Amino acid sequence: MTQTQIEKTHIEKTHIAKIVKVKTGSKFEEIGSYSRLVSVDNWIYVSNTAGRNPETKVIPEDALEQTEQVFSNIKAALEAVGSSLADVVFSRVFIQDPEDVHAVMQLIGEKFKGINPATTVTCPPLGSTVYKMELEVTAYRGAATADIQEITI
Repeated sequence: MTQTQIEKTHIEKTHIAKIVKVKTGSKFEEIGSYSRLVSVDNWIYVSNTAGRNPETKVIPEDALEQTEQVFSNIKAALEAVGSSLADVVFSRVFIQDPEDVHAVMQLIGEKFKGINPATTVTCPPLGSTVYKMELEVTAYRGAATADIQEITI
């Protein structure tokens, strides 16, 4: 191999993104052919996540209990790729019943206190009436330790 070919190969390898796909073993991931989390270099995308306990497969009836489980599920997925909730830069909150919005958002506010991601909240029908809320997040590995500037307008 010539020096030029070696340099070209090195450049090609350094520009290829590292992609990691995390599965939880959920039958829904298999049926829908999706991953719980996909990271592309430092960008991390976590699929819309429900409050189903991965071990017991149980979904609590209470919206706040589901929210706690959702955060537990997302936290575990983020930790699997060396990240944490502190790296979340965007969240999408889906709450089935508009009457649950205040309580659910208050709990989410506690979980994201000091992180302050950009957030969208909506009340669409979810895949089943057993789901009281779901959460999808985008994170950037290392965001928690970045130089952060907050601007009030």
